[in-house]
Amino acid sequence: MKAKDIMEPIKDTLRPQTTIKEAIKQMKLARRGEQRVGVKGMVVLDSDGNLIGMLSIKDILRAIIPEYMTMAELGEFTWEGMLEKMAKRVENMKVEEVMTKKVITVNENAPLMEVADIIIKHNLQRVPVLGKDGKPVGIIYVRDLYWALVKALLGEEV
Repeated sequence: MKAKDIMEPIKDTLRPQTTIKEAIKQMKLARRGEQRVGVKGMVVLDSDGNLIGMLSIKDILRAIIPEYMTMAELGEFTWEGMLEKMAKRVENMKVEEVMTKKVITVNENAPLMEVADIIIKHNLQRVPVLGKDGKPVGIIYVRDLYWALVKALLGEEV
């Protein structure tokens, strides 16, 4: 089996100039798969449809809670309302300021074991799949890869 056999076609994307607030709204509405599960990350494309980044929930959380604030420093503050205040600070930031820019991808013809290896080595939850032209055509989510491997292990048709 190849990556293209289990990938989810890309339906929803973000642009680099989209605000974080708008990106969160888009992520909240985006759905994938037959079960229409919500997404926790989306690809960021330039105006030519080239992949330039990924925005995930973790990227947004990192923007809201800056790295320089250690737990010791946070302990000096009152926690009440803090997250809400910090979230308001980043709502107008642009996706390009927060997104992961070094995106690990796979080719649509990559064998599933190669995809599994990449996901495990890099601790990924999703990996974009690139077509022959180098543009993103789909995403493989760790859950979908897992179920494909389980079906193969149990001798079921994938």
